[in-house]
Amino acid sequence: MRIAIEAQRIFRPHKHGMDFVALEIIRELQKIDRDNEYYIIVSPDTDRCLQESKNFHIIELKYPTYPLWEQIALPRTIKGLKPDLLHCTSNTAPLYCDVPLVLTLHDIIYLEKRQSFNKSLYQEMGWYYRRFIVPRILPKCKKIITVSNFEKDRIAKSMHLPDDRLVAVYNGYNTHFCVQPKDWQTIDKYIEHTPYLFFLGNTDPKKNTNRVLRAYDIYLKHSTQKLPMLIADLDETYIDSILKRENLQSIKPNLRFPGYVSNNDLAALYSAAFAFLYPSIRESFGIPMLEAMACGTPLIAGNTSAMPEIAGEGAILVDPFSERSIAEKILQLESDEQLYKAQVAYGLERVKLFSWQRSAKTLLKIYEEVSGNNK
Repeated sequence: MRIAIEAQRIFRPHKHGMDFVALEIIRELQKIDRDNEYYIIVSPDTDRCLQESKNFHIIELKYPTYPLWEQIALPRTIKGLKPDLLHCTSNTAPLYCDVPLVLTLHDIIYLEKRQSFNKSLYQEMGWYYRRFIVPRILPKCKKIITVSNFEKDRIAKSMHLPDDRLVAVYNGYNTHFCVQPKDWQTIDKYIEHTPYLFFLGNTDPKKNTNRVLRAYDIYLKHSTQKLPMLIADLDETYIDSILKRENLQSIKPNLRFPGYVSNNDLAALYSAAFAFLYPSIRESFGIPMLEAMACGTPLIAGNTSAMPEIAGEGAILVDPFSERSIAEKILQLESDEQLYKAQVAYGLERVKLFSWQRSAKTLLKIYEEVSGNNK
């Protein structure tokens, strides 16, 4: 087979979740498949995180905006390559394509009723772009891949798609996330006290940052330890705006907010944390849950969407709309040593169900099926 994979943003230095999913699966395909010919189509940037090999070729396309890159540059390149299929990895795809299309549709949050607006103009524009493109390309896809059975059911019902067009392929996690001694050189770059609570957020409303901060305020009022909280991927200006709106300025001295955290540093930060907070409102999968559990860190996750499916029945799941529920679980972990140890053991066992190699092998079977359907 000649397989083209769109991985437009994997070379950007500040990667997001979908970028890591595409990168990790491509790396695994590169390890396990020496027979088929691959063309990885990317936008030029500074993080050269993927190297060419005998049957893996990197094609760089430079275009001024993402929509123009996807709707003009990508179809032109595909027309010249004439692959057996094109796999688009990040929710959207060209409206016009000459070859069979495989789409990874991570979620359809942007087609659902909104909780609130994005603070980021970039995210807001992306929301409108996906809302326009996705309904128009789904009927053209030979196969639609999503990342959980929860999301598969949501897509099937919302978009009225036949069940055989959709398949759930679980994500994995990078094996550098594991139990490890404290890496003080890395930890000291971000926070001066351990242990601490760790929250990984962004400006997307689904990450539930306002309620996490309200829950932390409740926790501080009842805790005997009063652990600091490290907040990754949010800057001080954004956090200040929430603290002011929620009248929570008093908790700011207990917060640490270094901004973007490199993926290479995350394992050390998970490992040194007392607990990882992930009480999101809506997730199609939630790779950070696996990363934290693999590092031996207890997880407090939301009880909505795909999080119970991925974290499992033995995880600590909370109502993400109740800051008191979130705070109570942190306090419970702090006061119950047996519960804490049980959650560490549970997480380490749970993550054995997930790997990028398993994801890549499933994807290769899908490529074979789609390519065969085309013959």
